[in-house]
This record gives sequence, C-alpha cells and structure tokens, in this order.
Amino acid sequence: MSKPVNSEIAAAGGIGPVGAGAPVVPGDGSVPEAFRRPLRELVDDRLLDALIERSRDQAGGLRLTGEGSLLGELVKVVLERALEGELTAHLGYERSERGGRAGGSGNARNGTVFKTVQTGVGPVPLQVPRDRAGTFEPLLVPKRAGRVAGGLDDMVISLYAHGLSVRDILHHLEQVYGTQLSHETVSRITDGVLEEVRAWQARPLDPVYAAVFLDAIVVKVRDNQAVQNGPAYVAVGIDADGEKHVLGIWAAKTPPQAATAGEGARFWGSVMNDLRNRGVRDILIACVDGLAGFEDAITAAFPGTVVQRCVVHLIRNALRPVARRDAAEVAAEMRKIYTAPSAEAAFDALAAFAESPWGKKYPQAAKVWEDAWDAFIPFLAFPPPVRKLLYTTNSIESLNYQLRKVTKARGHFPTDDAAVKLLWLAIINIEDKRARERAARREQDGGKRHDQPARLVEGQRVMGWREALNELDRVYPGRIRWNAA
Repeated sequence: MSKPVNSEIAAAGGIGPVGAGAPVVPGDGSVPEAFRRPLRELVDDRLLDALIERSRDQAGGLRLTGEGSLLGELVKVVLERALEGELTAHLGYERSERGGRAGGSGNARNGTVFKTVQTGVGPVPLQVPRDRAGTFEPLLVPKRAGRVAGGLDDMVISLYAHGLSVRDILHHLEQVYGTQLSHETVSRITDGVLEEVRAWQARPLDPVYAAVFLDAIVVKVRDNQAVQNGPAYVAVGIDADGEKHVLGIWAAKTPPQAATAGEGARFWGSVMNDLRNRGVRDILIACVDGLAGFEDAITAAFPGTVVQRCVVHLIRNALRPVARRDAAEVAAEMRKIYTAPSAEAAFDALAAFAESPWGKKYPQAAKVWEDAWDAFIPFLAFPPPVRKLLYTTNSIESLNYQLRKVTKARGHFPTDDAAVKLLWLAIINIEDKRARERAARREQDGGKRHDQPARLVEGQRVMGWREALNELDRVYPGRIRWNAA
C-alpha cells in the first residue's frame, strides 16, 4: 500500500507543508502540532477558492480527477515540493543558502526537467529538479518512471482483483482518470504481488486439522495456443481451535472429468507433499467431491485420514436435474437420508425416496446418492456435532461463489500462476470487503455487536466447536485435543 503523503515528505528530507514558516518534521518520530490539526485548518480559503475556480469545467462543475483537475493540482504541488526536499537533502544545503555549494562537494542545482507522470488522479505534469553533477536520483518519481507508485498501483491491483482484464483496466483508467498505461505496465504492477502469493502459498501451517474441505474453481487457461478448462483447487482447513483458514490454491492441468487415476494420483501426491512440507502432520477428515486419485494420495501421506464425500456437493449434484419449482420439496425428502441416525436407516430413507413420486420423477437424483454411497456413509458414523461441522459449509460455499464470479468475469488466463494470483487477490479483497461492511454496520449502530462474523472464512470460528472438539477427541483420542488451545 502507498504511504501517506506526510510519510513521503518526511522520508524525502524532513520538510513540512508548503508555506513560509512551516514546521519541520522532527527526526525523533514525534508528530508536530501542525500535523495533528485537520488539513482544512492549514489551507487558506483564498487558496482553496483559486483551486476550485481553476478546476471548473465549461458547465461549472468541478473536475476532481484528470489533467488540470483539483486533485491533480494538489498532487502536483505536493510532489514538486517533496522533490525539492529530496534535492536539498542530496546537496546538503537549502536553495537560499548560496554559500552552501562552496562548502560542499561543488554540486549545485541545475534547473528542472519537465515530465508527466501517471497517478491515481490522472496524469500530472511535473517540474523535476536536477543537479549539475547528475547524481540526484529522486525517490518519489524515479528517473525513467512514468508513474507514481502507490495509489495508482493499488487501484490497478484492486481492479484486477475484481476480475477486470488488463484491457478493461486500461479502458477504465483512461475513461475515468485520463491515465494512459501500457499493457506491459499493468502486467508488471499485478505481477508485483507474485512474491506475496508465493510467500502465502509456502507459509507454515498447523500440525493438525480437524477437517479439510477441497473445492474446485474451473478456470480457463491458455496452454499451447489453446484455451482449456482446468480446475484450481481451494483448500479450507479447520484447525485445532475451530478456526477456518484457506490453506492454499493449486492449479491442475487436467480437468477432473478427464483425469485418469494415474494423472490424479500424481497431482494429489504433489499437493499432499506440499502440505507435509509446510508442517501438516495429521488431518482427521477430508471432505472432497469424488476426485480421482485423491484418496490414495492422502492416505499415503496421512494414513489416519477419513476421506468423506462432501455432503453439500452431493445435495447440489442430486438437485441438478430437479426443476426449480420442485427443488424445495425434493431437498426436504433427501434431508431424511443425510440426517438418518445410522447407515441402515439412511439406506432405507434412500430406498423410500427412490420409490416415492419424486424419486420416480427424478431418478437421476437417487442415482447420485447410490453412486457415492460408499464414500458417503462414513459421515453417518459421526455424532451430530461432528456431522454439523462437516455439512455446515455455508461460508465456504459463499466464498467459492464469489470466486467463481471473479474468474467468470476475467475470461481466460495466460498461465496457471496468473489464475492463482487472481484467486489470491480475490480472496483478500472478499475478506477485506466483508470486514469493512461489518465495521460500518457496527459504527452505524453505535458500536453494537453483531453476531455475523467479520470474514467469510479466514479466522472465522466454527459454531458449536467445543461440542465437536469433545466428540472428535472421543472418536480420535490423542490426535487433536493436545493441539487445541
């Protein structure tokens, strides 16, 4: 994120705000009284009136952004003042100290050079000061740099995280702000987060997870001059404290429906090795949606893991052939299957559903349960608190729904890294948006506490975790309790 203007000024040479007698930012880190006062109190009314008049368009409205706008003029004077401060720090004497050059290295000011830089408020023309020896290297506006990093970079990354393509970002910046960037510049800005993505993908994980949920986001990736559908798997784990975390994102080359057992085993083997290398030593339950080669790979890496077919996916797949007008009633009938007290009772409920009018009208719904029966019934051996833990995945489903909207709007990706980069940015953006919305509601309600969690997944605590923890410790003695807080 970009630093505040005051921080940039201080770093550039310790000068204060524009104007005679302005206070200097002290080197001990303390903040002068002038910087604690509202900016409105520091700006003269006549200066504001002049800026407003200069920024009016032909219709009398204010041009806040774009070339010659109110904000553009403010950015211009602040940047030029800060650049003068950088040059003063470089030379070692103020502009008014004519004797300073003789007592120093002999270097001196040598006028200015004109350049236009792109900023978050549009293009800004600058007079960049220079020195006679040519040794001055500005920090705020580096030589050969066509933009001021910070606000503009953050804007580009935010637009990218919302699913806009590079072409759409270029069009938006030019249409709204008059800012012109190249395709390569936008790509370099977004690629700047790749190091953060890689650090996030390689961060250490907890040794034990009560449950790990895997879901696929289908993305279009260009491979050998052809665009193909491929899954990017998002893993969400529930740790020993009952908190949810996004563990990682992995892009697979082969679509799930086209993968052979060997291809799937190799991919999932690499994913399991990644988890182990990052510190995971045990996973109690893994909830997946019938992934080829996954069970063999996870049991090889974590022999005690129970692989459970995701109940939410089963319900969704069973309802897929059902007409919308009948979905509520069919779902109510299927509920008897996954809420049955035992595997035998669930089998009887499935048989009753298949023979019911709904089952005969939609035989494919019953077949979904029959085909996944062996992978589903481990769920029925768990007590109610653990069952609730496994099939109450509304937040995860909501996160994946938001991610699908972003990837669908984005079109296709040039590489797998580009797809993972966008998914990571989207997760950060979605979680921050949720936190901001909750903070705004709390402020609007006078500090009243809301039960709705601040985030969809990351750091959200599972409801009823204590009951689930007790049951998990009873079913898997010694595997999770000692890791719990």
